[in-house]
Amino acid sequence: MQSQNRVLAVLFFGVLMAALDVAIIGPALPAIQTAFQVSDRAIPWLFTIYVLTNLVSTPLMAKLSDRVGRRTAYLASIGLFALGSLIVVLSPNFGVVLVGRAIQGFGAGGVFPVASAVIGDTFPPDRRGRTLGLIGAVWGLAFIIGPIIGGLLLLLSWHWLFAINIPIALAVMAAGATILPATHMTKQSAFDWGGMAILALLLSSLVFGLNQIDSANFAQSLAAVDVWPFLLLGLGLVPVLGKIESHAIDPIIQPQLFGSRQLLLANALSFGAGLGEVGVLFLPALAVASFAVSESQASFMLLPLVIALSIGSPLAGRLLDSIGSRVVIVGGTLLLAAGMLVLWLVPGALSGFYIGSILIGFGLASLLGAPLRYIMINETPAQNRAASQALLTIFTSIGQLVSAALIGAVVASVGGSVAGYAAAYLTIGLIALVLVILSFGLKGRAAEIATQQHPVEIAS
Repeated sequence: MQSQNRVLAVLFFGVLMAALDVAIIGPALPAIQTAFQVSDRAIPWLFTIYVLTNLVSTPLMAKLSDRVGRRTAYLASIGLFALGSLIVVLSPNFGVVLVGRAIQGFGAGGVFPVASAVIGDTFPPDRRGRTLGLIGAVWGLAFIIGPIIGGLLLLLSWHWLFAINIPIALAVMAAGATILPATHMTKQSAFDWGGMAILALLLSSLVFGLNQIDSANFAQSLAAVDVWPFLLLGLGLVPVLGKIESHAIDPIIQPQLFGSRQLLLANALSFGAGLGEVGVLFLPALAVASFAVSESQASFMLLPLVIALSIGSPLAGRLLDSIGSRVVIVGGTLLLAAGMLVLWLVPGALSGFYIGSILIGFGLASLLGAPLRYIMINETPAQNRAASQALLTIFTSIGQLVSAALIGAVVASVGGSVAGYAAAYLTIGLIALVLVILSFGLKGRAAEIATQQHPVEIAS
């Protein structure tokens, strides 16, 4: 038990470091723009390059974890994140800042899926849910303390928002080198470089194309040369990837990870989780439009949602160990749908704003936290656990990108303002109701326990 708690502490602080970087980057943007005199059009690349390399590295670092061991992959991910942070701090120009952010994103891509796989390897089935719940709660904690830490560090310099990562990373690496369990290479076959290259090109094309969509002119922007060719290329590479992976000795994406109803539903629900998560990002805009508050005040109005997410993640994890994933996810998707529909029904009421936000927070805790990762751990053998966790991350991220374009288009089509946001939340609420229906197809508790006792084997 003591050794398991030490492992959990190493994972906790590694994930917290990566989560804090997401939560505190916002305050740095105006300062970086001023320091390097870059345009409004260039500054979003601080996000885009991070998302792109993060998404590409997730399956790669996860696969390396399954092949060469969790500890090696986890420490490499933390080390790359620290290196990227150092490059940003020392950057002489904006181009070098982007290089640092790219390396940061590449390192961060391996942190959460590998941490989830370590939990699956280290903790017994009756403790996995609550442990995954604690790791999931890290994101809520980061978004509570992140703006406070960011504001304090910004008083010194924007550089400190990135420099703070370095001592944390070094401490995690030092502790992890002795505490994390050492595993050895399980695969002797050649690495699937062809599959990795096609997957990287596929994800890069989708990320770039979706990021270039102008939500205010949705239909016209789809016809733009920096949108439709990239979306078409990304979608066209899906069957190519499938064919390559079906013939690979040790595929980067196991085709069998789509081979059961339980796995298909988990991946579909993770895509829906990404849609719901982006809905949260538009809440401050709704608050500004509805209640005539400043943007900073609107951000603080998200505090009840973040607290609900922080409480809901460990609670969902504990419930997993007692009542199983289906009940937890059905309840969570119902709460998510209810919260979105409350925002649609009473978008201009302060009480409705807070009630809807809290319901959404508890609902997302059942999708972004432990339950879906718990399912993937149960349904895949140890040698493919990190790869299955990476797959969830990929589907969630694609859901986020699609949702950002979809919500922006809905808001713009209704004319913006409160009515536009109400229509957007109605759209997400209806999608959440589809998630409710899908979640009823998950295994019941008895079947889940049977799977834990007789783990699934995937042939390589």
